[in-house]
Amino acid sequence: MEMLLVGDVGNTNLTFGVYDGKELITSFRLNTKVNRTSDEFGVMITDLLIRNQINIKNIRASIIASVVPDLMHSLTSAIVRYLGVTPLIVGPGIKTGIRIQTDNPKEVGADKIVDAVAAYEKYGGPVLVLDFGTATTYDLVDENGTFSYGIIAPGVRTAARALWEDAAKLPEVEIRKPKTILAKETISSMQAGIYFGQIGQTEYIIRKFREESGLAAMKVVATGGMGRIIAEGTDMIDVYDANLTLDGLRLIYEKNL
Repeated sequence: MEMLLVGDVGNTNLTFGVYDGKELITSFRLNTKVNRTSDEFGVMITDLLIRNQINIKNIRASIIASVVPDLMHSLTSAIVRYLGVTPLIVGPGIKTGIRIQTDNPKEVGADKIVDAVAAYEKYGGPVLVLDFGTATTYDLVDENGTFSYGIIAPGVRTAARALWEDAAKLPEVEIRKPKTILAKETISSMQAGIYFGQIGQTEYIIRKFREESGLAAMKVVATGGMGRIIAEGTDMIDVYDANLTLDGLRLIYEKNL
C-alpha cells in the first residue's frame, strides 16, 4: 500500500492529510510554530500518524504548500528524516493545470493556488473560491482554468481578535451565529457584529465579482476553518468543501508524477 502525505502550512495551523489513492483516509492539525526543530516536527507527525492507524512505512510520497517560509527547513527535514521521503513543494515551476495571469504570479500564495486547482478540477469553471482562514481570500478561476483575480480580507477570527484585544472593555467571545441580530447585551452584540458583518462582506464581494467579471453563472465554493458557519448563513455560497485544500495538494502531486 502506497500512501501520500499532504501538508498545508498556514499562518495559524499546519493541516496534514493522508491519501490512499484518491481517498482521504485521515487528517490532523498542529499549531503553526516557527521555532520547532526538525526532531519536534518529526516526533509529532509520526505520533499523529500512528495514532490515526497509519503505518508510516506506507508513506511513499509527500507534497507541501506553505505560506510560512521560516518553518519549511525544519518541516521538510523532519519528513525526510522520519518518513524517508522528500516532499514536493508547491511553488514556481510546478505543474498545476491552471494558468496564473496576475500582475505578479510569483506573489500568489501557494494556498490560493492549491484551492484554485481543487475548485476548478472538482467543480469546473468559472468558479469563485473562498477560503476562510487567518485571512479570508476570494479567488476567481474562469472557464478556461485561468486564475486572474483575487482579493484578501481579514479573516473572521483575525478581525474578532482585534476587536477584543484593542477594546479594553470587550471580552473574548465564541464566534457563532446569534439567535437574532437584535442584540441586547455585549456578548450577543459582538457575535452579531462579527457573524452578520462577515455574511454582509461575503455577499457583497460575491455580487461585485459577478458584476465586474460578467460571470453571473460562476459557482461559489468555500473552504477553511470558519467557512462552514458562513456558508450556512448565506445562499450565495453553493458548496462548502472542508477538504478542498488537501484535495488540491493531491491533484497537484498527481500532475507532477
